[in-house]
Amino acid sequence: MFEPLPRLLLGLLTGFLFGFFLQKGRVSDRRVIVSQFLLRDFTVMKVMMTAILVGGAGVYAMLAAGWVELSVKPAHLLSIIVGALIFGPAMVFLGYCPGTAVAAAGEGKRDAWWGLLGMTIGAAVYSEFDVACTRALRAPVDLGPVTLPQLTGVPAAVWFGALALFAWFFFRWLDRRAES
Repeated sequence: MFEPLPRLLLGLLTGFLFGFFLQKGRVSDRRVIVSQFLLRDFTVMKVMMTAILVGGAGVYAMLAAGWVELSVKPAHLLSIIVGALIFGPAMVFLGYCPGTAVAAAGEGKRDAWWGLLGMTIGAAVYSEFDVACTRALRAPVDLGPVTLPQLTGVPAAVWFGALALFAWFFFRWLDRRAES
C-alpha cells in the first residue's frame, strides 16, 4: 500500500533539490514568470528548454542502457487543449506553475499558498468528475500512447538534436537581443 522508506526519502531529496534549483534559477519568483508571458524575460524558457533537453536525453540514455522502461501516456488531444485553456490563464493570473508555487511557498511567499489551495480544490473537483471528463474529452481525438518519434517516424535522437540546435540558436539570439 505504501512506498518503502528509501523510495520516499529519495522522493523527498529529489523534491528538495528540484525546489532548490528552481529558486536558484529565479523561476520561483512570480515576476520572472509573468515577465516570460510578457516576452520581457526569457529565464523560464531557458530553464525549461534546458530541463527538457537534459531530462529527455537522460531518459533515452537510460532506456537504451536497459535501466528503465518507457511508459507513455495516451495522447488525448481535446483533454490537452481544455487543460491548457485552464492551466495557462491560471498560471498567468497567479504567476506560478505547480512546481514553482510549491518552491515559492517553501520560501515563505504567501501568495503562493493561494495557488496551492486553488490547485488542491481543482484536483478535488476534477477527481469527482473524472469519469464524466474522461468520456467527454478523451474519446473525440485519441491518439493512444504515442511518442513524436513513433508518430513521425523520425528517431528520438534527431528530435533531440533539432531541439538542442534550436535552443542553442534561440539562446544566442536572446543574448544578442539583451545586449542591444
